[in-house]
Amino acid sequence: MRWLVLLVLLALAPVPAVAVQPDEMLSDPALEARARDISAGLRCLVCRNESIDESNADLARDLRILVRERLKAGDSDAEVVKYLTDRYGEYVLLRPRTTGTNLVLWLAGPLLLLAGAGIAFAYVRGHRAARLGEPERLSDEETARLNEILGR
Repeated sequence: MRWLVLLVLLALAPVPAVAVQPDEMLSDPALEARARDISAGLRCLVCRNESIDESNADLARDLRILVRERLKAGDSDAEVVKYLTDRYGEYVLLRPRTTGTNLVLWLAGPLLLLAGAGIAFAYVRGHRAARLGEPERLSDEETARLNEILGR
């Protein structure tokens, strides 16, 4: 019974998803560690929000192999990332840079939120000022009718 409970717990335990196949791995542990670091920051172009390290897609496998080939050729980590961004664009990065046109995209959300909050504040404040203004006076007919209803 204990073994069954242990097996169920092990089956339900969270396991990090790693799709790197043994035939892709480099024999040099230092190069393999560098390849893993680089590929953890690269987006699978098929799966979108998974790194190429986590994806089982064929394109992700090709990119993992390409990263390892570039490292074996002697490229630095920055050169490998530059090679891939030159080839596939900045979309391949899981964390895009915050420079240039990307800076506009990074800042647009918070700026639009602040603008919307400012517009809402001004609208509510204007409505409140309009409501709190001088009340409209009743006409003589309305005053007479009100007195009649109230029994005065």
